[in-house]
Amino acid sequence: QEQLVESGGGSVQAGGSLRLSCAASAYTGSSYCMGWFRQVPGKTREGVAVIDSDGLTKYADSVKGRFTISKDNAKNTLYLQMNTLKPEDTAMYYCAAGFWPCGSWQVEDFGYWGQGTQVTVSS
Repeated sequence: QEQLVESGGGSVQAGGSLRLSCAASAYTGSSYCMGWFRQVPGKTREGVAVIDSDGLTKYADSVKGRFTISKDNAKNTLYLQMNTLKPEDTAMYYCAAGFWPCGSWQVEDFGYWGQGTQVTVSS
C-alpha cells in the first residue's frame, strides 16, 4: 500500500524547534521528489521544502535558514527539522511524494499525500 504517514507535530513556544517525520512505503519512498507542504484554514496549500532523489533541496523563502529537509533512504523516511519557529509557521504540515522532477514544486505535481500533522507555535 502506497502511503505516507507524518508524525512529530505539536505545540511549541516561538523560538522553539520541532522535527517532523514522514514514513513512506518502499514505493513512495523511491519517488523522484518528496517534500513538505503546509496549509492553514482558508488558505491554499503552500510548499515549504522539497528534496529530489539526488539530494538537491529547495526551500520557501519564509523558511530558509530555519528549516532543513532531509531523507533517510534506508528507512524510507523524510524529515523536516524546524528551528526558530514563529507563530506564522502554525499550520497543518503535509508530506508529499511525486514521480516528476521537483521543478516548480506545485501541489499538482505530487500524487501522494499524507494525512498531515498539526504544528502550533504560540507567541
